[in-house]
Amino acid sequence: MDTGGSAPRVPVLAAERVSKSFGEVQVLFSVDFDVLPGEVHALVGENGAGKSTLVKILSGFESPTSGRLLFDGNPISLPANSAAEALGIILIHQEFNLAEHLTVTESLFLGREVSRFGVLDRKTMRAETRRVLDMLGTNIDEDALISSLAVADKQMVEIAKAISRDARVIFMDEPTAVLSREETDVLFEQVRKLKASGTSFVFVSHKLDEVMELSDRVTVLRDGQWVKTAPTSLLDGEAIAQLMVGRELSTLYPGKHEPDVDETVVLSVRDLTTGYVRDVNFDLRKGEVLGFSGLIGSGRTEVMEAVIGLRPRAKGEVLVNGVSLPSSQLKAATDLGLAYMTKDRKGRGLLLGEGMTPNLTLQSLGQHVRRGYLDPASEAKAMARAKRRFDIRVRDDNVRVGRMSGGNQQKLMLAKIMETEPQIIIIDEPTRGIDVGTKQQIYHFIAALAREGRSIIVISSEMPEIIGLCTRVAVMREGRLVGMLEGEEISEQTIMRYAAGLRKQAVG
Repeated sequence: MDTGGSAPRVPVLAAERVSKSFGEVQVLFSVDFDVLPGEVHALVGENGAGKSTLVKILSGFESPTSGRLLFDGNPISLPANSAAEALGIILIHQEFNLAEHLTVTESLFLGREVSRFGVLDRKTMRAETRRVLDMLGTNIDEDALISSLAVADKQMVEIAKAISRDARVIFMDEPTAVLSREETDVLFEQVRKLKASGTSFVFVSHKLDEVMELSDRVTVLRDGQWVKTAPTSLLDGEAIAQLMVGRELSTLYPGKHEPDVDETVVLSVRDLTTGYVRDVNFDLRKGEVLGFSGLIGSGRTEVMEAVIGLRPRAKGEVLVNGVSLPSSQLKAATDLGLAYMTKDRKGRGLLLGEGMTPNLTLQSLGQHVRRGYLDPASEAKAMARAKRRFDIRVRDDNVRVGRMSGGNQQKLMLAKIMETEPQIIIIDEPTRGIDVGTKQQIYHFIAALAREGRSIIVISSEMPEIIGLCTRVAVMREGRLVGMLEGEEISEQTIMRYAAGLRKQAVG
């Protein structure tokens, strides 16, 4: 439905009463959705709401069980998978669709190589790749192998692939999840330029501030059903969040648990140095939620990987309840009660091709062995306990983890690390790529763990998350810990001053 202008515009792409079932499980229920020429239409909803399924149907990666699709007002049966690109329908995948062994240039032109007299015209392809990368404000080397790129750079290559094509509709599924604010601003600038030339965008995001900033209209899905479509100008972030979850979110963040000042120090890090991280010092107290903030690339994750044993320490000491932890020994850290939840749940945190139970018990198999054999009954009991404790909701208990929603995957990963009964838990980007309702649950899980007397370190790029959860905040900049804030010092302005180098402080 068009919401403005005297003459209605024909949607470039539309779904009418589209439903989708996987076997006996229905995930979309008679959904209507359209995108107009030259608009940004945001598609939002909790994980499991049906957003990804609808996007895959509209971009030709899935077929609807019922209903129909229209392209320029005409009924259409989309060709399978990437052949839809011939119609100008481009999907920027949330999970990277890049060949690791190819160069950036080869990735951009894969399947549409430029040749002259039967020979690949590499010079022309390299020049065009450089032009698109420059347009995105990135200095990625057009000859670099995809496998050598950081996660954020891979995302920029995915975006470059999309905008380098003659696109009519571009689907962006969580495109800014791994981008800095500066990279996000550049991306949005390019979206607005393409929009002005008539390109349409479907923007799938859990970042409601970005939805408000970029989109013209918003459609909300909940539990596979259409809830509302409205001009963005008539909504605000709070209204969208309530439509997504169907309830008030006034208690998004739980009350902070303030540990006593004389509580035991359970983790001490002294002069830790690894890679470009230098001389980091901090203590973690029992029952505390300690936040690590800073810009992308500041060294937050590197510090914690060195603490837990995933990367070697060049210098420094880590003490767990007074016991020195050897460098690069993950099992020793686990034995001393440390656990680490990676920010890369799909690449490093979960086995996507396996079911829930093998993922849950992977790090704690010894607890489920009876007389030398794995005990299925013991694993089943652990799985039932995890589903109940962390509210993991699936329609089919035998589902492969790769088909679960991001929120359920995140809760399963948290359940997995808790199977080892750790007393110190390091959580890297606890709510990346999950909806606001599941965020609320994760926040309350973290607070409950702290109240139990466990100690938590939260690494996050989400400033409200750091401020809402943590009793102290460590700020990293260029590989160094430059600020340790508590009480009224914990504010967005103060954190950003340290992260941007506007305040200097030696910590340690």
